[in-house]
Amino acid sequence: MQRRKFGFHDFDVSALGFGCMRLPVIDNQPDKIDEAKTAEMIYYAVDNGVDYIDTAYSYHREQSEVVLGRILKEGYRDKVNLATKCPTWLIENREDFDKYLDIQLTRLQTDRIDMYLMHSLNKDRWNNLLKNDVFSFIESAKQDGRIRYAGFSFHDDLATFKSIVDAYDWDFCQIQYNYMDEKFQAGTAGLKYAAAKNLAVVIMEPLRGGRLVRNIPAEVKEIMERSGKNRTSADWALRWVWNHPEVTLVLSGMGKLDEVKQNIETAGTALPNSLTQEELEMFEQVKAAYRKRIRIDCTACEYCLPCPQDIVIPKLFDQYNDAFMYNTMDGFAQRYDWIVENWGNPEDCIECGQCEEACPQNLPIREFMKEIRSAAGR
Repeated sequence: MQRRKFGFHDFDVSALGFGCMRLPVIDNQPDKIDEAKTAEMIYYAVDNGVDYIDTAYSYHREQSEVVLGRILKEGYRDKVNLATKCPTWLIENREDFDKYLDIQLTRLQTDRIDMYLMHSLNKDRWNNLLKNDVFSFIESAKQDGRIRYAGFSFHDDLATFKSIVDAYDWDFCQIQYNYMDEKFQAGTAGLKYAAAKNLAVVIMEPLRGGRLVRNIPAEVKEIMERSGKNRTSADWALRWVWNHPEVTLVLSGMGKLDEVKQNIETAGTALPNSLTQEELEMFEQVKAAYRKRIRIDCTACEYCLPCPQDIVIPKLFDQYNDAFMYNTMDGFAQRYDWIVENWGNPEDCIECGQCEEACPQNLPIREFMKEIRSAAGR
């Protein structure tokens, strides 16, 4: 197993980490984790060099930590760096930090969390943590040994990311990063910024939630096959991330033993700066092929806002384009209620035309609203 130095600290970790957000379940019930299959995968991974396991308070409807605690108790706890995350959205006062950490220690059946993260930070959550004295908590928990290293996971813009990095002497951070998301959230600029500050950088969503490996468009498959390399789409995507020397480790949410074996094999040879120029050019072709599939050429300039019906038009278009790009229209229909709840309902459009008058791309927004409703089966 390839190993990489953990930021400014004098130790290294496996380049592959085991993510426990998408464990195998029984009867498609997220809180009914198949413990036997999960244990088999984790034991195999650890026995073959993986020493970083990542979970969170909320994963699998709060059952991931519970199951992981039972699995690691069988002689594996001291073989791994155990990472979990503070449920930041539940923090209302200083005491809540300790309350939830103590719950997590009990669930995980351990006296310490090796890597403890403030979970899923954005600007609003970060401001709330500051208000509730997060630094005092981190220092106290480090001093009493309940946590060893402190970090944060992140979902917001680059400016917010930099401000959080600069606010404290973090040990590490965790960002979403893959070959389609170089300019999304923290992105490449954030990766380099954190690494320059000597933070370890943990990568989540290297396969973009499975979108880079499931239902691959024919034109993308053809580009990969022309490379002459007998590699799966997952292999290619992981290699792209590991090619960056600033990356410390990559988390993979593995649900099958075969995926564990394949990812361990890939991790052994996907070294920093190991992709050839021809392979890097192949990725540019793949990205271009995906982008050609964009249905609505919206630049998210937001000139169309505010909408009198409170529809966040660019966000809605982004979700629709995502489904087109990654061949996941069925998933779009399934997520439609969530999309509507967050970004407004296209069915509320009164066709006033105000958005079209303001749109510098001259998009037929009213017609796209109808199309989106139809695509969702509404």
